Amino acid sequence: MDLCSASELKSLLARHGFRFSKSKGQNFLIAPWVPEDIAAAAGVDGTCGVVEVGPGVGPLTCQLARRAGRVAAVELDRDLFPILAETLAGYDNVQIVEGDILKTDIPALVAERLPGLTPIACANLPYNITSPALSALIEAGCFASITVMIQREAALRVCARPGTADYGAFSVYCQYHTKPELLFEVPPECFMPAPKVTSAVVRLVPRPRPEEVDDPAHFFKVVRGAFGQRRKTLANALSAVFGDKTAIAAALESCGLPPDIRGERLSIPEFAALSKAMRE
Repeated sequence: MDLCSASELKSLLARHGFRFSKSKGQNFLIAPWVPEDIAAAAGVDGTCGVVEVGPGVGPLTCQLARRAGRVAAVELDRDLFPILAETLAGYDNVQIVEGDILKTDIPALVAERLPGLTPIACANLPYNITSPALSALIEAGCFASITVMIQREAALRVCARPGTADYGAFSVYCQYHTKPELLFEVPPECFMPAPKVTSAVVRLVPRPRPEEVDDPAHFFKVVRGAFGQRRKTLANALSAVFGDKTAIAAALESCGLPPDIRGERLSIPEFAALSKAMRE
């Protein structure tokens, strides 16, 4: 069965009485090059155990199963289980795990389902849970890499550099924990139903905590405050969170930052220096 054939996919879904759920962000791939390229970009081989989020009807799952030692695919929609039982019948190294990835103990899942293998995450993430799902995968702290297809706008935010319009608190968060790379884009016509936006595939490789950050909790409080009111200067935005605008101005000056600078201009080392100066 060609899971990326629109006609065969429609027949499969009709046979199982399946209806798309907008609330679950379901858009199934109908371009075979996409799951092939995602699995290849993830660098999956027989030494890897893969956690997939939202397998849908299984086109990416099949590509991962052909390469990986084992695949644990976490699916929330029980209506897809009988479909997956049919489409993945030929792969004995795939386990479908019922659950919500946002409520799953991911390290425990990896230890139980993928023992002895190098764990990686690979998924076509539903648009409506992109940020929390990606955060959950990052914070699990157990993956050698995370390769996901998400909305292009979200991908640009993940990879954005300081001083650009897409750069924000989530950019800092992702780049604090990982080294992200935008790999390729996927147009709407590659899905059924076609979304109204372009998708993109990003790969994030975990990195050690930046050594210049000595207090992560305070660092991220400063970052969130800096982007909480983007239209304001950094001093005004931070004063809304910390108060004492005079002390904030002094901290900015001690870091060599102009008084009218905005948060979107600061790199991770500059946020780290400012966080330290504000504490002192």
